[in-house]
Amino acid sequence: MRVRIWDRLAVAATVGLAVVFLAGIGIEAVAIAQTWGARYWLAGGTAAVAVCALALVRRRHRAWAAVAGLGIAGLAVVAARVFHLPAEPGPAMALALAVLVGSAVRALPPVPAGALAAGGLAVVCGAYLAARPESGGSSGVVAQNAAAWLGAVTVGLALRLLDDRAAATAEKVRRDERLELARELHDVVTHHITGMLIQAQAARIVARKNPAQVAEPLTGIEAAGTEALRAMRRVVGLLRDAEDAPPASAGPEQLDVLVERFSRQGPPVRLSAPDESAAWPPEVTSTVYRIVREALTNVARHAPRAHGVTVTVDQNPSGVTVEVTDDAPQGPARAAHRSGYGLIGMRERVETLGGTLHAGPRPDAGWSVLATLPLRDGRSR
Repeated sequence: MRVRIWDRLAVAATVGLAVVFLAGIGIEAVAIAQTWGARYWLAGGTAAVAVCALALVRRRHRAWAAVAGLGIAGLAVVAARVFHLPAEPGPAMALALAVLVGSAVRALPPVPAGALAAGGLAVVCGAYLAARPESGGSSGVVAQNAAAWLGAVTVGLALRLLDDRAAATAEKVRRDERLELARELHDVVTHHITGMLIQAQAARIVARKNPAQVAEPLTGIEAAGTEALRAMRRVVGLLRDAEDAPPASAGPEQLDVLVERFSRQGPPVRLSAPDESAAWPPEVTSTVYRIVREALTNVARHAPRAHGVTVTVDQNPSGVTVEVTDDAPQGPARAAHRSGYGLIGMRERVETLGGTLHAGPRPDAGWSVLATLPLRDGRSR
C-alpha cells in the first residue's frame, strides 16, 4: 500500500514536470520565432525535446540519462556556434539538465555523481566560451545555465544529505530493535536454564527414591535445553545480522490492559483476540503486543479525528495475524507521517521472525497495520 502511494506521487511529479517542460519549450519557440525566425528554433528545439524526455525517464537509468542529456547539450552548444543559431542550452534544456544533474547528485554513488556534476559545469563553461559578444542574449543564456547548474547541485546535495540522515536514523532504529531483542533473549535463555537446573535437582532426588521415574524430569530437561539452544542460536544469528535467524523474546501479554489504557485517552478500541489458553512462543507474544502498541501510538499521534479503532488478533495453523485499523479520514500529509521509524523497527522485528508487515491507507477511510507471524520456523530441534 505504501509503495502505491509513492508510485502515485512519482507519476504526479512526472506529469507536472512534463507540463513545465512543454510550457518552457513553447515559450522558447515563440520567442525565437519572433526574433530570429521559426526555422532557427528547429535544431535547438529538437535537442531540448530530447533532453526533456531523458529528464522525464531518468529514474530508470539515472547515470546514462544524465550522460546522454549532457552529450546532447554539448552538441547543441557546438551547433549553435558553428551554424550561427540562438545560444544554447535554452531555458527548457537548462531546466532539463538541472533535473538530470540534480537527480544524479542525489542518488548516484559519489564518484559518478561528482563526474556528472562536473559534466554539467563543462556544459555551462562551453556555453560561455561559445557565446558571441555581438549577440545580446548570449550573456543571459549563460547566466541562466549557470544558475540552473548551481541550483541543481545545491538541491541534489541537500536531498542527498537528508536521504543519508534518514538512512542513518532507520539503521539506528533497526540496531536498537536488535539490541532490545537480544536483551529479551537473555531473559528467555535465563528462564530455560533456571528450569533445567530445577528439574535436574528434582531428578537427583527422584533417582534416589524411585529410579524408574527419572525419565519424566529428564524429558523436561531435554525440552528446556533444546529450547534454550534454539534461542541461543537465534541471538547469535541476530548479532551477526543473519537474515534467516529469527530472534526469541519474552514480552507482556496483556493486550486488554493496553487497549483499555489507550481507550481512556483516545478513541474507543474494539479488541478481538484468542483466549488466554492460546500458547505462543514468547517471541511471538512479545511481537504481537509491540505491534499493537506501536499502531495505537500512531493513531494517537496522527489520527486525532478517528472515531474508533479495531484490533484483531487471529490464530491459524500456520501462524498469528495482527491487524489494527482506524476510521480517520485521510489527510494530505497523513501518508507521509504515518510511516515513521517506529514501523521500521516493527518491520525489522517481524521480518526477522519470518513474517510480513504492511502499513498503509485503507480504500475507504482510515489506516491499517497488518502483520503475519509464523508459529514454526521450520527448523529441526
